[in-house]
Amino acid sequence: MSKNYFQVVRAGINTTFQDSGRKNLYHVGIPFSGAMDKRNYLLSNKLVDNEIDSPVLEFAYQGPLLRYYGNRINIAITGDVNFIIKKNNRIINGNCYQSINLEDGDEVDILSTNKSVYGYLAIGGKIDLKYQWSSCSTNTKAVIGANDGKKFENEQQINISKLNKNLAEKKLDYINTKIENIRIIQGTNFDYFSDKGRKIFLEKEFIVSKLTDRMGMRLEGPRIENVVDTNIKSEGLIKGVIQVPADGNPIIMLSDHGTIGGYPKIGVVISADYDKLVQLTPGSRIKFKQVDLSSAETLFRLYDLETQNLISQI
Repeated sequence: MSKNYFQVVRAGINTTFQDSGRKNLYHVGIPFSGAMDKRNYLLSNKLVDNEIDSPVLEFAYQGPLLRYYGNRINIAITGDVNFIIKKNNRIINGNCYQSINLEDGDEVDILSTNKSVYGYLAIGGKIDLKYQWSSCSTNTKAVIGANDGKKFENEQQINISKLNKNLAEKKLDYINTKIENIRIIQGTNFDYFSDKGRKIFLEKEFIVSKLTDRMGMRLEGPRIENVVDTNIKSEGLIKGVIQVPADGNPIIMLSDHGTIGGYPKIGVVISADYDKLVQLTPGSRIKFKQVDLSSAETLFRLYDLETQNLISQI
C-alpha cells in the first residue's frame, strides 16, 4: 500500500484521469481524448508545480469527495467550481486557482461546477497510474486508459508514488469568461446544405441538449436542410467537427469522438473556442459565427499566447 494516497469517499458524476491526450492514433480508431478544457488543465498543474502535462482528475458537474492519508501535499482546483476543505472538523471554503496544502486526514469535497461542466483537480506529485499509448487519459466509451478505462468508483484509492517538494502557495487571479458566439470554419460538406439551411446555421440560435458528454454535443433548434444527401461514405472526423444527420440537428464531435462518420459536415469549431464550447451546460444557447482559415489560425495563436502568459504568472 502506498504511504500517500487519497480515498474516494464519493466518486462524483463523471470523474476520470486525464492528461494532454494521445497523438497520431486516428488510423487505428483512437481519438486524442485528454482534458476537455485544455487551459484549465494546464493551469491546475502549474499551480502545484507539476510537469505541465501531468495527469489530473477531471470531473463534471458534481466532483468527488476525497480523504487524504499521508505526508503534507498540495492540490489545486481550476474551473468555476464550488468546493470545501475539511480540516479537524473545520470547514473551509475553497478558492479556485490557488494551491492548497492538505495534511493527513483532511478532506476535499467538490460540491459542484457553477454554470459550467468541467473542473480539474491537480495533485502535487506523481500519481501511480498505468499509461496506454503514452497517455493515461481515460476514454470510458472505448475502455482505454488509466483506472482500467473506467470513471471513478466509491472507495477506490488514488496512490501517490512521489510528492512534490515545493509546497509554497501559488495563486492566479483568473476568471472564466464566456463568448457571445462559437466561431467555426466551413466543413467539407458545407455545399450539401441549402442556402436557407446555411443561413439558419449561421444566424439562428441552437440549444445544447441533455444528450451531451465527452464524445459529442447534440444541439436542438431549427432544422438545417440538406439538399444533396443526408448520408455520405464514412470519412475521418476530428475534434470540433459539426455533423448534421437526417433530422437536421447538429452534433459537435468532442474529445472522445468516433474517428469516422457518415453524416455530412457543415463546419468545424475553431480550436481557440473549444474550451468555451465544452463548458456550455445543457440548456445553454449557441450561435455560430463563420471565420476563414487564416483568422482561425490567428485566433488560436492569440489563445495560446494568452494561455502561456497566464502560466508564466504563476
